[in-house]
Amino acid sequence: MNTNPSDSASPMHVPLGHIVANEKWRGSQLAQEMQGKIKLVFEDGLTMVDFYLSSRSCILYITEADLVAGNGYRKRLVRVRNSSNLQGIVVVEKTQMSQQYFPAIQKFTVLDLGMVLLPVANQTEASCLIIQLVQEQTKEPSKNPFLRKRRAALSEPFLLRTVQQIPGVGKVKALLLLQKFPSIQQLSNASIQELEPVVGQAAAQQIHAFFTQSR
Repeated sequence: MNTNPSDSASPMHVPLGHIVANEKWRGSQLAQEMQGKIKLVFEDGLTMVDFYLSSRSCILYITEADLVAGNGYRKRLVRVRNSSNLQGIVVVEKTQMSQQYFPAIQKFTVLDLGMVLLPVANQTEASCLIIQLVQEQTKEPSKNPFLRKRRAALSEPFLLRTVQQIPGVGKVKALLLLQKFPSIQQLSNASIQELEPVVGQAAAQQIHAFFTQSR
């Protein structure tokens, strides 16, 4: 295993339906929650990335402790953002202790770097989110007739809570959004024009700004 840090922002071979996880997560609650539901492969050469969902898609996980400790996490985010090979998704623990630091990381991640940020309440919720992201990545379009499937997303309360974290979105709007865009990926890629008929102009602009870099 190569432990050269410069390789940590390079594409990684990830078998379909697996997650390549940073060795530091071995034995963690997050890893235990995922085991049995998805195949985890631990790799000790990762310094920037926490989880690879595919060769080009990865997760940077910012814990409550990372947030409280200061801005040390920013270097990792910038390295992955500047890598042309990787699409990074930032998962952040938004807890009672860390919520005062959340607006700063939200602004830095979403507005300054233009990356997708997904808040979670704890590692159990994070495990559900990561598994769903992997399942979305592994669906082949030809075998996935339910890109518009409506019931599945609503059975996932963590997804509903995640969408409700977006400024200007309450429970009703979150339900409407998930009926139209049943996954985080679809919602984050939606244009203002697509969002407007569902939630109105003001909320559409806020949702779009939440997921995309301000221009």
